[in-house]
Amino acid sequence: MGKIYTKRGDKGKTQTFFGEMSKAESLAEALGGIDELNSWIGLCRTKIQKTNDKYTNQIQKELKKIQNNLLVIGSGLSGSGLGFKSYEVRRLERVIDKLTEELPPLKNFIYPVGELQVARAVCRRAERRVVGYLRNNAPSDPPLYQRGGRGSSVLRYLNRLSDALFVMARWVNFKLGGKEEVWRS
Repeated sequence: MGKIYTKRGDKGKTQTFFGEMSKAESLAEALGGIDELNSWIGLCRTKIQKTNDKYTNQIQKELKKIQNNLLVIGSGLSGSGLGFKSYEVRRLERVIDKLTEELPPLKNFIYPVGELQVARAVCRRAERRVVGYLRNNAPSDPPLYQRGGRGSSVLRYLNRLSDALFVMARWVNFKLGGKEEVWRS
């Protein structure tokens, strides 16, 4: 790898497999959202790693897998030709179901606490940005956009991911002895 700086950004431009584009374009916003989410998940991994707990080691592995999937999504959106596999949505659903079984039922809204809850909110924003991009740009690369319409595998994954991050946040809090704070209006 050569120098990290290209100086394209000095003029408000960035590069994808599609070519050079403005950083203000919806694709740049979508890619930035995915990158921001991936960075937040990396921060969560760092925080969780410090606990070095048998419970949180399981979440560590899941978060690393999620980071890999986000890199695939970002690369695919950039035009690399890398396809996102729809089975990753089902795999994430199994993780959600498994963790949920170990949690007390949720009967009220709770206050979002912890880095995983921030990652969940960032995930929702990234999802909105990807939706905005896909709504206005018909995909030319079918592997990224499998079955059921434009971007369906990627969009289903991002939607499920915010649910997974919510459950993971609750699960980590529960396993480490934290109490959920119920919101009362």
